[in-house]
This record gives sequence, C-alpha cells and structure tokens, in this order.
Amino acid sequence: MKDTLAIYKLIVLFMLDRVEFPLTKAQIGDFILEKEYTNFMTLQAVMSDLVDDKLVIAESYRNRTHLKITAEGRQTIGYFVNEINPEIRNEIDAFLKENSLKFRNEVSIIADYYKSTTGEWEAHLIAKDKNINLVDMTLSVPTEENAISICDNWNKKNQRIYRYLIKELF
Repeated sequence: MKDTLAIYKLIVLFMLDRVEFPLTKAQIGDFILEKEYTNFMTLQAVMSDLVDDKLVIAESYRNRTHLKITAEGRQTIGYFVNEINPEIRNEIDAFLKENSLKFRNEVSIIADYYKSTTGEWEAHLIAKDKNINLVDMTLSVPTEENAISICDNWNKKNQRIYRYLIKELF
C-alpha cells in the first residue's frame, strides 16, 4: 500500500510539473479518478501529504484549492519520474494537452469573499495571466449575498469587466 501511495504522489507531482500554472484538486482528480487509479478519499490524503511534506503548495479560494509544485517537489519528481509507468506519463501529457487552455483559464480567475474586521463583506477579485495579476481588487459590500453575487459575476463576466476597465482607464 505504501508503494502505491508513493506512485499516486508521483503522478500528482508529475502533473503539476508538466504545467506552468497551478492545477486545482478537481482538475487533478478528474484525471486520476476517471482512470480509476484510486478513490476520492485516498487522493485527498495523497494531496494533503504532498502539502504537509512541502512538495506542493495549496491555496484555497472559495470552493477551489489550487496546487502548485515547489522546488522540492520538482526535485523529487526529477529523481523518481521513471517510477511512473511510461503509459501513464503519456496519458497525463495527452490529458494536459487536451485541457491546458481550459485549466489555465479556470485558475486564472479567482474570486473569494470574507467578512472584514469592520463587519462589511469583502469580495476579492483577481484575474491573472501566468503569475502576473492583471486585476486585483477588493470590493466592500454590506451583505454576504452581495459578496457571493459579485464573486459569481466575476467568474462569468471577468473578460468584459477587464476590457471595460482598460477602455475607461487608458
């Protein structure tokens, strides 16, 4: 069982090493669970272990957790990449190639909200391109429902809002 868990960890590290942006737990899960390599609970434990071992950084935004490989994670996969079956590596490459643009877009738009120390609700909105924040703004609103609505609309309308801001500010 321990060797099997190590392989699952290497698969996750390999996936994160093959992209230039974070992947969400759900994106990684889509591949691993679809291929029936393991079950949901085991996969969650594997990802948690990778974070605890500082091979991966986890950043949570609302209902999504983004995972990024660390330098130690890259070094580890570099040493042990050949422990992953070449067929699995090819399947991962094909999966990432097919979904890369969609995945990049999904992790480039971040919307989160929280209650501030003043009692207001704040919606924190980010649009990224690679590791550069194109837009990073926080809006204070009176209710949690307003904050949720702003986050939902940011996820749907961010490109239009970004174009509007650029047009108006330049």
